[in-house]
Amino acid sequence: MTSLAAAFAEELPGVSPDVYDARDFRAIAELVNAEAGIVLPPGKAMLVYSRIAPRVRNTGCGTFAAYIDLVRRDPEERYRAVAALTTNHTFFHRESHHFEHFASEVRPAMVRALDAGQPARLWSAGCSSGEETWSLVMTLLGEDRTRGAQIASRNVRVLASDLADHALAKASAGLYSAADLKAVPEPLRRNWTIAAPGGVSMTEEARRIVRFRMLNLLKDWPFKGRFDVIFCRNVMIYFDQSTKERLVERFAAQLAPGGHLYIGHSERASGPAAAMLEPVGPTIYRRRA
Repeated sequence: MTSLAAAFAEELPGVSPDVYDARDFRAIAELVNAEAGIVLPPGKAMLVYSRIAPRVRNTGCGTFAAYIDLVRRDPEERYRAVAALTTNHTFFHRESHHFEHFASEVRPAMVRALDAGQPARLWSAGCSSGEETWSLVMTLLGEDRTRGAQIASRNVRVLASDLADHALAKASAGLYSAADLKAVPEPLRRNWTIAAPGGVSMTEEARRIVRFRMLNLLKDWPFKGRFDVIFCRNVMIYFDQSTKERLVERFAAQLAPGGHLYIGHSERASGPAAAMLEPVGPTIYRRRA
């Protein structure tokens, strides 16, 4: 028995091979890798089944093989399949040292530039359900509410992008339980969230500076301007090494000189990007002049 067949025998007891078999898994894995760079090893067979089976039912295909044929013909359904297989696990102030570094080392110069009439552009790439984006926004606006409102009125924009529309919908709604924000410093919670039915919501000043957009990081990026800050954390863990290196190189090229890139704790800037970036903290890089 091959390793892939063994994985099915162990992980999918009771699932008929007439509905889903190793060939189906392999075909889905190849499609998702080509479309979004996500690597799905054989051990993910059950995850693929659990997330794609509802699409098989809802489209009336009956079997995974028929569904795969549909996905190959229909770009919209191909997007739905890829979105179903993205992982949207995140939380507020995750890897807090990144926000501490941004607050102490990046924010002061950025605020001075904004006061002088210069623009500031930040990007939360792979923003998932928004916790990273709003953590960054609250950190930027800061602990002085009057000063933060002034900052929000300047020429500052935060792009929050993700591949999955369901994640973007939650992120743009900006509504969370109070418990979700426990890790956020209290002055930031007090300044930039308000009570709302079902939890707490981001204030108007915070919302004003954010733009949510659907974006596949492996495809063309519909912007030409450079960013002062890019956060892309715990996204590349799902990619193979060559895809990671190409993506980090693109991020580096999209940064303004002196701009900062923040990546996940298990990720590294390697390949061609290493010559463009200098490490300035744990998984924090600055674009060389």
